[in-house]
Amino acid sequence: MEREPEELQFLGFFGTCNEAYNLIISCRNLFSKITATLILPLSFIFLAHILISDMIFTNIHMNVYVMEGTPNGSTAKRLIMSRLSTEWTAYFLFKAVYLIAVLVFSLLSTSAVVYTVACVYTSKDVSFGKILTVVPKVWKRLMVTFLWSFAILFVYNLSFLLLIIAILLVVDISLTVVLLTALLTLTYLSGMVYISIVWHLASVVSVVEDSYGIAAMRKSKSLIRGKEWTVATIFIVVQFHLAGVELAFGNRVVRGGDMDVGVRLGFGAVITVMLTLVVLVALVVQTVVYFVCKSYHHESIDKSSLANHLEVYLEEYTPLTDKDVQLQQIHVISSGQV
Repeated sequence: MEREPEELQFLGFFGTCNEAYNLIISCRNLFSKITATLILPLSFIFLAHILISDMIFTNIHMNVYVMEGTPNGSTAKRLIMSRLSTEWTAYFLFKAVYLIAVLVFSLLSTSAVVYTVACVYTSKDVSFGKILTVVPKVWKRLMVTFLWSFAILFVYNLSFLLLIIAILLVVDISLTVVLLTALLTLTYLSGMVYISIVWHLASVVSVVEDSYGIAAMRKSKSLIRGKEWTVATIFIVVQFHLAGVELAFGNRVVRGGDMDVGVRLGFGAVITVMLTLVVLVALVVQTVVYFVCKSYHHESIDKSSLANHLEVYLEEYTPLTDKDVQLQQIHVISSGQV
């Protein structure tokens, strides 16, 4: 980062994005390798999942439509039901493989980008080979943080769903109930944004600090305080870009049957690159946001301590403790006396 730590606290939405842009440009060779190795496959898997899911569901809908006009008990209906069972099984297996692949590449991409930005900030020498060595160790901490975030989101969504069901079952439908439901929905969406922000920043904390899991989420929550609007704006803008890319892929590739195959493939390639760039920028921005929030709360950003923490991920490095330093001093004194 080009700015001093105390200057980061004054960065708003545009300043944070500009800082992230400068980081990417200054380390474009390194980020290009990370993008090609981790983020590009992540984007490809995500978009391929949309296309394949649509193909499977199209076949399922066609078979359901044909089955509705087939006599009960007929051989044709039994064959269609067997085909539907096979297609649903294939869909759920495909979905499971997709979720595992996306989770792995997402955690690896986050680990690589956060570690790289932190190394750049501490003026540490970082190479792509070193990143590949560190990432498999860092992503395990991110997995714990992800599981906690997933559990919190699951409970949050389930609680909201049960609340809405209870309101609809107990209270008669009226204008007041509709307005109350709308208000609760807006509150729910705001909570979803907040939890997502805490989760994303906790991912950075899990890499650059000793905390991970629920402890990282508590730390993230305290860091966000006072910068909620800036962080929320960044998060919402990123989500809008992701939604726009997904919408373009659906319109031009998935449902672009009236276009030539070559044209659809061209659109698919361009949209994949666009999604890859959005994901890269989002990961760099969320790391910059961490340092901005640290500076805003006047928390000491000790570059040497942070560098030592990052070096722990490398097998060849063991940070010196106070006891090690004292023993080394005693050894030097003893040698001098001799």
